Amino acid sequence: MRKYIRHPTDIPIEFDVEGAIAGSRECLQDVSFGGLSFTSKIRIQPGSKIIITIRFVEPPFESMAMVKWCRKYGGHYEIGMAFCDHEDAYRARMVEQICHIEHYKREALLKEGRRLSGEQAAKEWIKRFASTFPQFVIKD
Repeated sequence: MRKYIRHPTDIPIEFDVEGAIAGSRECLQDVSFGGLSFTSKIRIQPGSKIIITIRFVEPPFESMAMVKWCRKYGGHYEIGMAFCDHEDAYRARMVEQICHIEHYKREALLKEGRRLSGEQAAKEWIKRFASTFPQFVIKD
């Protein structure tokens, strides 16, 4: 069984590479139990420390992470990173669920013409998908 689920790829993520002049805004790909992956126009050296920010949620999620891998894929790079803190890994899972619910809300409007409140979307999403959402267990 996979330890992550495919994340809606329209969720923006911002990152700043430690020691770099400027950050970048890209798209989130996957969230796993200890990190996440995203696409980037620039190559980031594995071992680099980065600060990631997801403003899609309120308050914005921000975390320090370390780049574990960087792979060239077509005209961009796929970057895999690990959170430096267990609490951030847990908070990222909560952000992931919120992103899925918001994505579900948008899909209901686009595909079915239904305008859902955040609470309605959350209730429907939980009923339909929570049982298949991978469990998150922190092991010390």
